[in-house]
Amino acid sequence: MVDRHNEREQEQRLLDVVRVYTGEDGESHFEDVPIGLENRGLGGRISALIRGSGVMFREVDATYDLDFHNAPRRQFVVNLIGSVDITVGDGTVRRLGPGEILLAEDTTGRGHKSTAVDGQPRTCLFIPVDDDADI
Repeated sequence: MVDRHNEREQEQRLLDVVRVYTGEDGESHFEDVPIGLENRGLGGRISALIRGSGVMFREVDATYDLDFHNAPRRQFVVNLIGSVDITVGDGTVRRLGPGEILLAEDTTGRGHKSTAVDGQPRTCLFIPVDDDADI
């Protein structure tokens, strides 16, 4: 007997991304955004294409502590090595570690803080996203 529920579960999975955005109050806020992944058989699961303009790598030292600032553009930030504490306008802090993904969209308002964790350097990947791209 074929388990259709299990088949559907295998067809569509979700990848969670942490989004930072500017609310109507001019402050940054967190939101968890699920990205759908479609089963492509032996090729694994993949999302729809999200249009962007390139890729940048960044390394910061162990003393990294950037006060409130805006994202310079709409972009994904993928932690490769190390962790970062992100603080939004209401004081909420989220720690993002290796492999975790941030969607930075707080290009206006007060922005967010970024701080090194445990005195460790961090390497990350910036992936700019087109302003009109659906996520």
